[in-house]
Amino acid sequence: MSPTDPTPHVPHPPTHGHTPGHTPGHTHGHSHGHSHGHGPATPVSSHLRKVIAAVLVPFTVAVLAGLIVLWPGGAPPHQHTGVGLDQQLRSGQVTKIEKFDCPKSGGLPSGPQQSPSPPPAPAQGTCEKATIEVIEGPDKGKSFTEIVQPSASRRYDVGQKVVLAYAPKAPENLRYSVTDVDRDFPMALLAGVFALAVVVVGRLRGVFALVALVISFGVLTMFILPAILQGSNPLLVAVIGGSAIMLIALYMCHGLNARTSVAVLGTLTSLLVIGLLGSVFIDWAHLTGNTDDQTGLVHGLYPQIEIRGLLLAGIIIGSLGVLDDVTVTQTSAVWELKDANPSANWRKLYGSAMRIGRDHIASVVNTLVMAYAGASLPLLLLFSIADSGVGTVATSEIVAEEIVRTLVGSIGLVASVPVTTLLAALVVSADRHDGGKGRAKARGGRRRRAK
Repeated sequence: MSPTDPTPHVPHPPTHGHTPGHTPGHTHGHSHGHSHGHGPATPVSSHLRKVIAAVLVPFTVAVLAGLIVLWPGGAPPHQHTGVGLDQQLRSGQVTKIEKFDCPKSGGLPSGPQQSPSPPPAPAQGTCEKATIEVIEGPDKGKSFTEIVQPSASRRYDVGQKVVLAYAPKAPENLRYSVTDVDRDFPMALLAGVFALAVVVVGRLRGVFALVALVISFGVLTMFILPAILQGSNPLLVAVIGGSAIMLIALYMCHGLNARTSVAVLGTLTSLLVIGLLGSVFIDWAHLTGNTDDQTGLVHGLYPQIEIRGLLLAGIIIGSLGVLDDVTVTQTSAVWELKDANPSANWRKLYGSAMRIGRDHIASVVNTLVMAYAGASLPLLLLFSIADSGVGTVATSEIVAEEIVRTLVGSIGLVASVPVTTLLAALVVSADRHDGGKGRAKARGGRRRRAK
């Protein structure tokens, strides 16, 4: 019998002695494909469950205590500045569109809204005068006009709903202006298509994934953001809120079992690495975190917010979703490798699963970097237009912030693979020493019943 003969792992006696390598091997492959590929994770021994619980239960209690102590009870009130996103908003609807030749001076036809006329310029084409009706608030039914230049990127259609900025202290004819279009329906439709696709493909697990997503978004909007606005330390809030999201998402999507618990431990370890590295390099590189208008506006409205801590909190939360994917994949790989070869020790399992993990690292790190590059593409274009050198661009604060965010998250992602794989290999190998007697007893019982 060859060393690779699967016959010893088959619970049935080899009745076909003349073909020991064919029939039993086929039987094992069929059993593996159905019992492990589609069934739940193999349960571990009660002793090992107690060891895992001794680590995770205190951690979960600490997370719950942190949520209770730091729970903000909503965002603090403030007076609207009318700047950027901090405006009072109303809903409006386009009721009429009129086209006319743009004035050569480029001025607007409505006298009170005109600025001092510039020097005469050639006609620029056809302008549009959109009549907008306010459809909510105390001024419901009131209309105003909006001039759309030919070069404007946003055009209007009759019946289109828009978002209006309301400035109560402005002159009566200037209190309303269009700040955006209403996208409620297309966004809701896209979310519905996404949910349907997840449920159709993922079935019950897809439903749990959607529920976990809603809860995670609730933790973000009801705890993390308001707590930061209330003045709590952003790093502490991000660690507690991110840990709560991790526990909810992983256990709800993958079940309350040892395999998921190992993924939780691997994710937690990687988040600690990201937090430490992020803290060190944000301080070392003298990053302030105040690099855009939105951050400056938030800091102006709430001066008590620690902007650098906000940057580190963003790095931790941004890395969480990718970490969950990697740690769950590596843990599942180790479990499946052990089921396929029960005689493998932890070193062999670790080596085999790391070969899978290296492929995963290569693809996920590239995805993470490209995601950040895509989000910062307009910024990169501006530096390209300015013809700045690579060194100048990379070390400028606004780009260095993204580089630190990307590389720190990627280092944590890379570290999660060996850490999670090692934990899973040790757990599954240690457990099988306890579980071997149970399986042998079960096989003996089946043989006695067969007699």
